[in-house]
Amino acid sequence: MATVRICLLGDEGVGKSSLLTSLVKDTFVTGRIQSVLPIINLPPSLGTPENVSTTIVDTSSLPQDRDHLKKEVRKCNVILLVYSDHYSFERVALFWMPYFRTLGVNVPVVLCANKSDLSPAGTSTAQIVTDEMLPVMAEFKEIDSCIRTSAREHHNINEVFFLCQKAVTHPIAPIYDSKESTLKPVAVQALKRVFYLCDRDGDGLLNDKEIHDFQMKCFDKPLSDADLASIKRSIHRSSSLAAEGEKDGIDIDGFLTLNKMFAEKGRHETIWIILRKFQYTDSLSLKDTFLHPKFDVPTFASAELSPAGYRFFVDLFLLHDRDNDGGLNDSELAALFAPTPGLPSSWVDSDFPSCTVRNEAGYITLQGWLAQWSMTTFEEPKTTLAYLAYLGFESADSKSTTSALKITKARKRRNKPGRVERNVFLCYVIGAPHSGKSALLNAFLHRPFSSTYHPTIKPQTAVNSVELQGGKQCYLILEELGELEPAILENQAKLDQCDLLCYTYDSSDPDSFAHIIDLRTRYPALNALPSIYTALKADQDRAVQRTEVQPDAYCEELKMPKPMHVASAWTSISDFFVHLAECATFPSQGFSKSEEAEVDRTALYIALGATVAAAAAFGWVWRRNLAGS
Repeated sequence: MATVRICLLGDEGVGKSSLLTSLVKDTFVTGRIQSVLPIINLPPSLGTPENVSTTIVDTSSLPQDRDHLKKEVRKCNVILLVYSDHYSFERVALFWMPYFRTLGVNVPVVLCANKSDLSPAGTSTAQIVTDEMLPVMAEFKEIDSCIRTSAREHHNINEVFFLCQKAVTHPIAPIYDSKESTLKPVAVQALKRVFYLCDRDGDGLLNDKEIHDFQMKCFDKPLSDADLASIKRSIHRSSSLAAEGEKDGIDIDGFLTLNKMFAEKGRHETIWIILRKFQYTDSLSLKDTFLHPKFDVPTFASAELSPAGYRFFVDLFLLHDRDNDGGLNDSELAALFAPTPGLPSSWVDSDFPSCTVRNEAGYITLQGWLAQWSMTTFEEPKTTLAYLAYLGFESADSKSTTSALKITKARKRRNKPGRVERNVFLCYVIGAPHSGKSALLNAFLHRPFSSTYHPTIKPQTAVNSVELQGGKQCYLILEELGELEPAILENQAKLDQCDLLCYTYDSSDPDSFAHIIDLRTRYPALNALPSIYTALKADQDRAVQRTEVQPDAYCEELKMPKPMHVASAWTSISDFFVHLAECATFPSQGFSKSEEAEVDRTALYIALGATVAAAAAFGWVWRRNLAGS
C-alpha cells in the first residue's frame, strides 16, 4: 500500500498548524496551538484516493530550523504551500518557489490561500484566483493546483489535503500542459488507443452503447441518458467543429475534447481512472506485466494460438476489412495497428506481407493474416502477447492475454513412430544456390512462377496453411536461410526449433547435389533431424550428378525414400507441400529405416506370459479333479 507524504510549508503565522488541527479535530480549535505539530498519519479509511495512506509533516520556517525543513522537503511527495496575506503571498514567488528549485526537488506544489474569513468584504474566490493564483501558477509549472481555505470556518479543510493526495495519485503534469492549455502528446496517444479499443464497430464514432460500455468498464456505474446528453452538448459547445452540427456519436476529436475539459476543470483524476483501467502506468506507458505476462515455453515444446486467440484475430481482420474485398489494404492495416507501436519488428524483417498469402492486389488475406500470427506465435510468443495487449484482447475467464495462447506437448525422440502434437511446423529449405529454393517458397504462397534469378542474401520466409489428409489444417513455415545458412546450421538452438529439413537440388544442374553431401558432412547434427530430399526443376532435362553416388542411390544407402521430383511451375506442387506437412507431423518418416526403433514387443511378451500361466493353472486344476474322482 502506497503512502503520500505531504510537507506543510509557509511563513510563520499563516495558519499551517491550525489547518492540521482543524483536519484532525474536525473543528476550529481556539486558544494557543504549538508552533509545529508532530507528524500525523492518516489511514486509507479517511477517504484517501487510490487506497493510500497519508503522512502530513508540519514544518517551521525559522532560520534555525532550515536544515530540518530541507530534509523534509526532499522526502515528501507533495508540498502544501500556505499563505494568508499580501506579504506571505509575495514570498511565494520571491522566496519559496525559487527555494524549492535550489533544493533540486521536483514534486507538485498545492498553493493554499488560508484565512479566507479575514479577506476584505466583497472579495470573491474568482477574484483571488484571477489576481493572485493564476499569475503565479503560470510562472511556476510546479504548482499543481490552488485553493482557498479557512481553519476558523472549517472551509475546504478536507478538500485541500485531498488535492495534495490527488496531486500524487493523479498528477496533472504528465497529461496536461497548463501553459499551452492542451493535453500532452503522450496523453493524447494513450487516449487515442482507449478510443480505438472502445470503438467496437470501427466506424470512428462511439455510439450510445459503446459509451455506456466504456462508462461501466471505467467507473462501474451506468451513465444516465440525461448525463450522456449533457456530455454531448458540452463537447459540441467546446469543439471547434461545432458549426458542423452534432454527430450521432462521439468521434475521436470529441473524446479528446471531453478529457481536455476534465483537465481544465481540475477533474484530472477522471482521466487517470480511464487510463489506469486500460493498464497505463504513471509514466503513461502500458504496464510491463500487462504487455509481457509470464509465459514460459518448455524445451522441445512450442507456442500456438488457442481457439480464443484465432477467434480474436479473425474478428479483428473482419472488422477492419471495411470494403469487404477479402484483404487489408494499407489504410485498413494502418487503422488496425493504430493502438500499437506499429508492425512488429520481426514482420518488417521478414518483409511483411510478402512472406504470406496476399490477394491479386497485394493485400494480405485472412488466410495469410492467420498464418502470419501463427508464425509469430511459434517464433516469438512474447511478441504476440504484447500485441494482444495493444489490440485489446479480453477473455471472459482470464484477465491475462495468455489465454489466447497454448503450449504444445514437448516432442521427445522424433525417430519414434507417432504424431507430433502441434499445428505449426518450421521447415528449413536448404540446398545449393540456384537450386530453386526461392521459387519453391513463391509457389507455396501461390505466386506466379518467374524464371528471373535473384540470389538470396538474408533469410526468406513463407508461411501458409496446409490441409492434411482427413481435413485437418496446420501451418507450415518454410525458411530459406540465405547467407546465414552456416551460422544457423551450426546453432543447436536453431536446429532444436526446426521440425523438418528439406534438402533441395537442381535436377538439371550436375553440380547441385554435391552441396547436400557437403552440408551433411560439415554439420553432423543435421542427421538428428527428420528430412526429405527434393529434386527441383523437374520440368527441365535431368542431369547426371557429378558425385560418387547418384541421389537415388544415396537415399537408398541411407534407407530413405528417393528424392521427390517436382517443379515450382507445376500445379501439382501443392501435393508436395502436403507431403512436407505430413512428414513434419509424423517425423519418423524422415529418418533412415535402420534408425527406427525396434518394435516394442513388451505387451506381446506379457500377453504370452499370461496365457502360459493360465494354461498351467488350468492343467493343475484338471489333474486335481481327475485325482479326486
